[in-house]
Amino acid sequence: MKFQAITYSIPWNLFLITLGSIIVGIGLKAVVIPNGMITGGFSGAGILFFYYTQVFTPGIWYFILNIPVFILGWLFISRRFLLYSLYGAIILTLAIDLIQFEIPVKDLMLAVLAGGTIIGAGAGIVFRSLGSSGGNDIIAIILNQKLGVRIGTYNFSFNFVLFFFSFGLLNTDLILYSMTMSYIISQVIEYFMTLFNQRKLIFIISNNPRQITDEIMKKLNRGATFLKGEGAYSGMEKDIIMTVANTFQIKRIEEIAFSVDPDAFLITENTFNVLGKGFSRRKVY
Repeated sequence: MKFQAITYSIPWNLFLITLGSIIVGIGLKAVVIPNGMITGGFSGAGILFFYYTQVFTPGIWYFILNIPVFILGWLFISRRFLLYSLYGAIILTLAIDLIQFEIPVKDLMLAVLAGGTIIGAGAGIVFRSLGSSGGNDIIAIILNQKLGVRIGTYNFSFNFVLFFFSFGLLNTDLILYSMTMSYIISQVIEYFMTLFNQRKLIFIISNNPRQITDEIMKKLNRGATFLKGEGAYSGMEKDIIMTVANTFQIKRIEEIAFSVDPDAFLITENTFNVLGKGFSRRKVY
């Protein structure tokens, strides 16, 4: 079975959601709460309710806050996404309430780095699935699918507003530390979202485009496209090679291009995501 097919299978998605939610729970219960900090999103709101009411637990508050969000998910996103997210919310709720150990990090800045990395990694793993762990993730997915808003960017913006209204309720230093951790979380999420999807877009201008393309297809099993171009100085028409490759294939493409034509001109660009045959499949939530 191809990996693209595996990513749509139920066991694989349940595995990602379970693993990611447990990692997020560890970050919250073992780092964030023992240091009196909060996170953004609904988990942070749940922690705030817990701090000030001492009623229920942070996990239960998180699940209560999820109820209206699941209604939005039912209206705007697929039932499959909703069921996966319900499962993720339950796993995260249990993880927050059942995890009893503490990571002994006393320096608040180190706690910020540890908590941000752990929670961001867990959330990023969950976002690799076709579901979420509930809460703010559902709203982020809706905005990402409908308006193209980047998930990490939305999370940081939402958290900024949440922290702004927390001033006067919590210690100012803790809020600032929490905001720093929120930024780290957003960056780690973005990293995990692009970890296996990022490719390099390569343009090659040469007097021997056909020979270079044949070598790329033969040795790397990678397709290419000819774009029609014209030299600004010479006025000669040229076939410009456009191909997409992973980071491990860049040097081999360079070797192919310059071994065929030492005067070739090669341009490499980063791409955020590549969807299509031979690359990642589009995920429909």
